[in-house]
Amino acid sequence: MKQLKSRVSDLRSLFEKNITIAYVAEPLKAFPATTETTIALAWMEERDFDVIGIEQEGETTGYVERPSLLGKGGCCGDYEQPFLLFELVAISTPLLKILPLFQQKSRLFVLENHQVNGIITQGDLQKAPVRMLLFSLVTLLEMNLLRLIRHHYEDHHWQQVLKTERLNLARKYWQESLARNEATDLLDYLQFCDKRDLVLAHPQLLQKLGLPSKRHSDRLLKEAEQLRNRLAHAQDLVSGSSWQELISLAGAIEQVLVCCEESFYSTEKSY
Repeated sequence: MKQLKSRVSDLRSLFEKNITIAYVAEPLKAFPATTETTIALAWMEERDFDVIGIEQEGETTGYVERPSLLGKGGCCGDYEQPFLLFELVAISTPLLKILPLFQQKSRLFVLENHQVNGIITQGDLQKAPVRMLLFSLVTLLEMNLLRLIRHHYEDHHWQQVLKTERLNLARKYWQESLARNEATDLLDYLQFCDKRDLVLAHPQLLQKLGLPSKRHSDRLLKEAEQLRNRLAHAQDLVSGSSWQELISLAGAIEQVLVCCEESFYSTEKSY
């Protein structure tokens, strides 16, 4: 079977050049500074907004958070907080660049033409562009696991390693494809968990992952599989987890991909 040449560098280039935060940002609703707090608070509570912009002389100069208005009188401008440099991000920023920022922040304000007019929250990371990025990373990981298995397991030795029920399931799918004249190689019908087990059973392959231990590798690959399943079924990305953990996982997957690809391509060149 012809080997696909997709690499993590290609994926990074795609997202850095073509997909910016404009695809996930939302407009920042702004109220005049003279707006009574009760009016703004009622509007925020009705829509479950946590923050609004404060507008003075036609320009959004700062923001106010919903908790700061609770039980308070007067005008919204009395509770305005200025935008700080570390809270701002340009609308042209590649989507790939902002993910690490959300390990420490729950929101960022979007700057366009020297004006703050947008906002990105952790909830916006549930949108399709972020899911596309994460699914691409997990897919590349699975492709690389299969490539390592093909390269390092001699003949059909992997069939002796895989559990009988898992091997039979792969054969079932393979035979169904044979009946449709679509089958390629039995290895192509392994599931993510099968590839994980085959890699973990091969000490040399563990080294290719660049991870400190088999236990660490097992945990990371299981988390990657769980992420893949949540993405495939359009589920909440952080169900049973957190954004900090998810973003760390994405970074770890990318690092494993770099190690796999460096090892594989250096091996190719040695022939």
